[in-house]
Amino acid sequence: MTELLAVITITILAVISPGPDFAMVSRNSLLLSRRAGVLTAVGIGVGVLVHVTYAILGVGVLMAQSIWLFNALKIIGAAYLIWLGIKMLRAKPQGDVTSTREIALSDFGALRIGFLTNALNPKTTVFVVSLFMQVVQPSTPLPVQVSYGAFISGAHVAWFALVALFFSAGPIRAHIMKVRHWIDRVFGALLVGFGMLLATTNLSR
Repeated sequence: MTELLAVITITILAVISPGPDFAMVSRNSLLLSRRAGVLTAVGIGVGVLVHVTYAILGVGVLMAQSIWLFNALKIIGAAYLIWLGIKMLRAKPQGDVTSTREIALSDFGALRIGFLTNALNPKTTVFVVSLFMQVVQPSTPLPVQVSYGAFISGAHVAWFALVALFFSAGPIRAHIMKVRHWIDRVFGALLVGFGMLLATTNLSR
């Protein structure tokens, strides 16, 4: 029971902390559509399953102990965030504020963005690997470990789906869409900042 409570508590705290996942869901919900935001949240949940899988298989131990492997993941993740951020920083005003951006991202595109943003995030690597190495006991049955992983993934989907619903609701969105290129640039700057931070910070492992 203590292990379960620890997994639940740590997961909730990790999920609600601001980061690239939050920025991408907020941006896609606010500037694109509710559907895009929710699908981005689902993609994030699938990305979490990647971290959970290698943590359960023991590959996470190798990643935690291999400096070059961890740094390679960190650089790839940082580069992806910076690339996304630069694309958003180059956003320009659109003549039609009601439809052009809402069809600019397919369902698969929203899923892919959410997946890659999370799967390439070394902070999620640290969170999941640390959780399975320090909280989950080696004697914990595999089905229970799998259920922990499902909960972690589900918690991400649930939280970011709520974020998507919040940012895509209300008449205020119609007014925000008029200056959406500036909103895009703000989120772009945030992603570039996250990417630079990941690239230059030594994450504790």
